[in-house]
Amino acid sequence: YLKARIIPDKGAAGTIVAQLGIFSPLPAPARRSVTYDNGTEFAGHSTLVEALGMLTYFADPYSSWQRGSNENRNGMLRRYLPKGGRITPDMADELQAIVNEINNRPMRLLGYQTPAEAYQQELLNLPHQPQCCTSI
Repeated sequence: YLKARIIPDKGAAGTIVAQLGIFSPLPAPARRSVTYDNGTEFAGHSTLVEALGMLTYFADPYSSWQRGSNENRNGMLRRYLPKGGRITPDMADELQAIVNEINNRPMRLLGYQTPAEAYQQELLNLPHQPQCCTSI
């Protein structure tokens, strides 16, 4: 399972450090690209290209549909954490419980698999690579 992270600094430097921590352990075929909105916290996006070979894209302004799955997950998180509320480092366990609940809820889109099951299956189906990890 993926570990939820609370980023204490939402600036570009803190964001890129968190992203490197999230994406680095994944096998290369599982980290092909990422699509951002146009926030300044993504100013360090070129680091992902240099360090991990990940392509980075930016959605057009006011075009949230270009990041549909991300927006869907944000909506699910907002059921638990309303917009404008503070997320503090002492909420790490609560945040992890929310992420676990969301990732273990069956979805019709996934043939009633949970996102965690579908993710694990995708990792197992990647081309074999010596550095590939199959359990997160």
